[in-house]
Amino acid sequence: REDNIPYHSLHYRQDGPMATVTLSRPEISNRVGPEMAAELRDVCQAVQEHETIRLVVLTGAGNQFSVGREPMPENVAGSPDYQGSDRLRNLQAASAIAAIQVPVIVAINGDAMDHGLELAIAGDIRVAVSNAKFGVTDLAGGVFPWDGATQRLPRLIGPGWARDMILTSRIIDAEQALAVGLVSRVVDSERLMEETLTLAEIILAGGPIAARYAKEAVSQGIDLTLDQGLRLEADLNVLLQSTTDRAEGLGSFLEKRPPKYTGT
Repeated sequence: REDNIPYHSLHYRQDGPMATVTLSRPEISNRVGPEMAAELRDVCQAVQEHETIRLVVLTGAGNQFSVGREPMPENVAGSPDYQGSDRLRNLQAASAIAAIQVPVIVAINGDAMDHGLELAIAGDIRVAVSNAKFGVTDLAGGVFPWDGATQRLPRLIGPGWARDMILTSRIIDAEQALAVGLVSRVVDSERLMEETLTLAEIILAGGPIAARYAKEAVSQGIDLTLDQGLRLEADLNVLLQSTTDRAEGLGSFLEKRPPKYTGT
C-alpha cells in the first residue's frame, strides 16, 4: 500500500492494482477550488504513469461528494490575472479524470452538485448512496457550467434530460438518477464501499489490457459513426490478440483455472 503522496485537498491511497482518490475538504462539502483542481490533475497524471494501477476509485470525505465550487476571495477572483481562460484552467479537472486510461468507479457518498457532478460524470461507473441529490444549478446563479456538464451530461443521459437539468437547475434524487442513467447503482450509505469494492474486484479479475481497450472503444466510439466505431473496435481487437494476456485468457479457459494476467 502506498499512502505517501502528499496532498492538501485530496487523500490518495493505493492498494495493489487499485488507487483510491478521496476529495478531502469535508468542512466545505468538498467544493472544488484551484488547489483541489490542481491536485486532481496531478494525481490523475500520477495514476496514468503508474504501470501497476489497473483501476481508480473516486469518492468524497464526509457525507457529501462535492456540492460545487469553492467561493473565490474578491481580491483573487477580481484580479487581472484571474479572469477568463485563466480562471477556467485553474478550476478544470474533469478532463483529467476522463483521460485516465484504466476504469474509474465514482463512489458518490452524498450530494453531487454543479462542479461536483461534473467530476462525477467524468468517471466510467457511478455508484450512489440512496440519499444523494444531483443537479447542475449554475444557471440559477447566473453562471455557466465550465468543466464538461454541457458536453458529458447529454452523452450520458441524452440531450433531453441534460437540457432539462441544466436549463431549469432541476435537482433529482438518486432513484431518478438511476432511472435516467446518471448512476448505475444505488445503495444504502453503509454499503457504498462494499458495492464499490465488489465492482472493482469484478473488473480487476478481467484482463487489464482488454479493460483499457474496451474503455477506449466506448469513449471514442461515441463521437464516431457506427462504421467508424466498428472499425475502431476491430482494430483494438487485433491489437489485443498479440498480447500475453490474451494467450493467458485462452489458456486458463482451456485448462479450467483462474487466469493470471500481467498487463502485457
